[in-house]
Amino acid sequence: MGKINYKLATVLIFTTMSITILAVESSCDDTSAAIIKDGKILANCIANQTIHAKYGGVIPEMASRKHQLNIVPVVDAALKEAGVEQHELSAIAFTQGPGLLGSLLVGNSFCKAMAFNLSIPLITVNHMIAHVMAHFIDDPKPQFPFLCLTVSGGHTQIVKVTDYLKMEVIGNTLDDAAGEAFDKSAKLLGFSYPGGPLIDKHSKEGNPEAFTFGKPKIQGLNFSFSGVKTSILYYVQKQLKVNPNFIEDHKADLCASIQQTIVDILLGKLKRAAKEHGINHVSIAGGVSANSALRKQFEELGQKLKWNTYIPKFEYCTDNAAMIAITAHYKYLSEDFASLDVPAMARMKF
Repeated sequence: MGKINYKLATVLIFTTMSITILAVESSCDDTSAAIIKDGKILANCIANQTIHAKYGGVIPEMASRKHQLNIVPVVDAALKEAGVEQHELSAIAFTQGPGLLGSLLVGNSFCKAMAFNLSIPLITVNHMIAHVMAHFIDDPKPQFPFLCLTVSGGHTQIVKVTDYLKMEVIGNTLDDAAGEAFDKSAKLLGFSYPGGPLIDKHSKEGNPEAFTFGKPKIQGLNFSFSGVKTSILYYVQKQLKVNPNFIEDHKADLCASIQQTIVDILLGKLKRAAKEHGINHVSIAGGVSANSALRKQFEELGQKLKWNTYIPKFEYCTDNAAMIAITAHYKYLSEDFASLDVPAMARMKF
């Protein structure tokens, strides 16, 4: 396949007055496009796919087809909102992985074609690195080194960050992610997908100490949420045999207790990581970082332990192209460009 003129790209870095990048995120079910100019987000447009709620989870083939319908209007909306013409773009970036392969391929193909047509550099972005880099969109920005607890529907990690794009995963989930624990527990309670936000909503009226569920005893900084889900399932099933209306009678308390169990596990590991690595600049990111209890207790723990704490704005916690754009900005500065034969990767190392 054709290759982009990297010599020209390098010259552009030093001769143009600004760096303007179009970024596309299509790793799961949301199609998003953002425009960043000299490190400042000018637009961040997102098209959500609500159709998956009726199935209790994302249907991969359906998601990829929706991306095909959404990507052109979303990119067009981002360019118009930012007031940027295509010929003003310095580069185009997209999520390479991890994610749903069909969804990733839509963004991959679209951005390759556009970059080739405009003869500008192509930049690939790791979705999980982008969640961490979301902290550099707005002030206050973390100081290096810092720790980031990245919590999403498919991933739960503790990342040690020593510089822009220089990161190391020091804790990872061994099975299910925290987001899965929220959503599958929510399904057990009869909530629609995605259930995590509904657990958060109902928990505000409940007692987080009403019920006790099992917590995994995992050595080191790794996580496990499979046993947590099983503990919740068995307990609820047992109570339903005694009282068929148990869930409805105790919905708020169940939600609060489930949420507290998951938050305790997350913050317990983060506290241990900060102590072991001697780091007091600590952050959280990812879709689950939008959870109100996690945010509140994270801030409270930070005050108690004298941490400097950081949380991206809500709009930059869930999947969005702004986090892809800020990552691409720093990759552009380091001249980290990709060729037109770069693949989409459903599984991708950090």
